[in-house]
Amino acid sequence: MSELTTGFKRISCPDCNGTGELRIESENINENFEVENQTVIMECQNCRGLGFMPTVSSQ
Repeated sequence: MSELTTGFKRISCPDCNGTGELRIESENINENFEVENQTVIMECQNCRGLGFMPTVSSQ
């Protein structure tokens, strides 16, 4: 590859490690006083769910 045909370099998101989603483990106590484990999955706000950092355009 020449300098003009370099490939697109994707930088994986440091917050979600390239998955595009964040997983938060939580414990809740139900009405019977039992502990329930839950995993809350949400879109990564840093990369907007892409898994890699969007390129910054310089205009």
